Amino acid sequence: MPLLDAPVATAEFMVVDTETNGLAGEDCELTEVAAVLVGGGELHDGWSSLCRCSGPLRRGVQRLTGITQAMVDDAPRLEDVLPTVARRLAGRVMVAHNAPFDRRVLRQAFHRIGLAWPDPPVICTAALARSLLPLQRRRGLGVLADALGIEVTLAHRALADAQTCARVLCALFPRLCAHAGTVAEALALLRPRRPARRRGAPDAALGRGRPGRRGTAAPGQAPPDPDFATLPRDPGVYIFRDDRGRVLYVGKSVSIRSRARAHFAPSAPPSGWTSHAAVVDYRTTRSELGALVLENRLIKELRPPGNKRLTRGDDRLVYIRCRLDIPFPILEVASDPAAGHAVTIGPVRGRRLALELVEQLDSLFGLRHCGRRLPRRDHPSAYGQMGRCLSPCLGDLDPNLYRRRLDEVLGLFTIGTHPPGQPLLDHVDGQMRAAAARQQFERAASLQRRRGRLATVLQRLGGVLEATHARPRLILVGHPCEPALEAFWLSGGRLVDSGPVDDDLPQRTAAALARSGRRGELGAHVAPHEVDEVRIVSTWLASHPDTPQLALRVGEDPVGEAELAAFVKRQLDHRRGELVAADGDR
Repeated sequence: MPLLDAPVATAEFMVVDTETNGLAGEDCELTEVAAVLVGGGELHDGWSSLCRCSGPLRRGVQRLTGITQAMVDDAPRLEDVLPTVARRLAGRVMVAHNAPFDRRVLRQAFHRIGLAWPDPPVICTAALARSLLPLQRRRGLGVLADALGIEVTLAHRALADAQTCARVLCALFPRLCAHAGTVAEALALLRPRRPARRRGAPDAALGRGRPGRRGTAAPGQAPPDPDFATLPRDPGVYIFRDDRGRVLYVGKSVSIRSRARAHFAPSAPPSGWTSHAAVVDYRTTRSELGALVLENRLIKELRPPGNKRLTRGDDRLVYIRCRLDIPFPILEVASDPAAGHAVTIGPVRGRRLALELVEQLDSLFGLRHCGRRLPRRDHPSAYGQMGRCLSPCLGDLDPNLYRRRLDEVLGLFTIGTHPPGQPLLDHVDGQMRAAAARQQFERAASLQRRRGRLATVLQRLGGVLEATHARPRLILVGHPCEPALEAFWLSGGRLVDSGPVDDDLPQRTAAALARSGRRGELGAHVAPHEVDEVRIVSTWLASHPDTPQLALRVGEDPVGEAELAAFVKRQLDHRRGELVAADGDR
């Protein structure tokens, strides 16, 4: 099979990097060459060699690359190095960063010794990033690697740069396979789509249409802006694509048409993807919360280059969480809920107050104050010496005793009482009375002071001071303009279902309850990919405390169908009244 017809997914790529003496034109000589084989999106063997050159190396080049004059003087000749390069390139696609430079250097070196240049197909990773990552404006090898999460420890040496370039290729490989089936299609993907704009040429020469204008771009012209006339004014998600159908950006809004059009307003901040946008799709929901959840799912599924990160919500909100899969678990404050088997409390507003609450709980119940890794000590820590820690670091503590203390702490936030935090204050009151009964008046006075501070912290700590898995519940959120509701089922600490309110509400509620785990089980099992949805929904509830919610259990019994129907009817009637009042005000 000809190489150009080979599937990209199974083709072999030889990633090449060269180092030179830094001179231009005919004086440019090869000092080092490296090649790394990539197949199936994975790195395989690598090879490199220094090359002897005729002229002396300048000091600046030696300082930059670390290649000294002595190293090139003792290096093999081009006649000994380049045949190996030719064998490695045979039947493979050559890949390099800023590939025209490396191809020119190698072709010139081949010509210098009279060896035929194999002329392989060439892919440039800088051009690949320009096509697949249109918002990545800086495309230097180090910057691009950093943007893709690739660690670079050494630069300006041929093998190190070739390995970095190969990792960049592997990071972009799934997107390349999605957009090009064969090597020929991959090369076509990287060809310039528009002629370079001449200096001083008027904007009209680019053929840009006004927002909402339809039509097809003439050859050499940019596509017209997407048509917004058919977009609805409902809440939901809009998806911008280029003229080849590739997803560029995913956004959400309570009015899809208004928000999508705003990206092309003259006052809108510049975005790299807007010049590529040709089509806009949409998916409607019945509420803004539904749009937030759907946006998050589509961003994780489609990974559009225009979305640099997932929706974070209110950065001032934090969680108090406890991972139960580590020895002698600890309480910690974090920006996200915990994945896996854990208890997550929140979100609460105020990191400093949350940290103080954790410190108070640790000291009050004797939990350890150190990090997740349990240190081993010969003597108790300062907290242990003060009687504020059970000191599991000494290695002689009964794990069951520590776990009972931990369960007692976490149980205070799974009761679901109002006002929030009252079980904690009641616990301190009980300890204070017990100390007074034993005539331990100093301890009782200390507990009284601690209670006063805890009451202040709990009063000032805004948000939801309750474990996310404490109560399985049904949440109803209204459409902004219509008497329609969207339902969200929270159970087992995660969002287990969502959708419009319809006739199968009882069946979906029963299915949600079945996923809530055993009654009274401490903690929830949240998959890592569901943590974003937990954060989105909990942040929404913290910001909209009046959102109607219905507990799906009353004691040990699940909620009945009659109560479900009455709850939905009340909220629909309330929503209709709100819309009528809003029309009257207008």
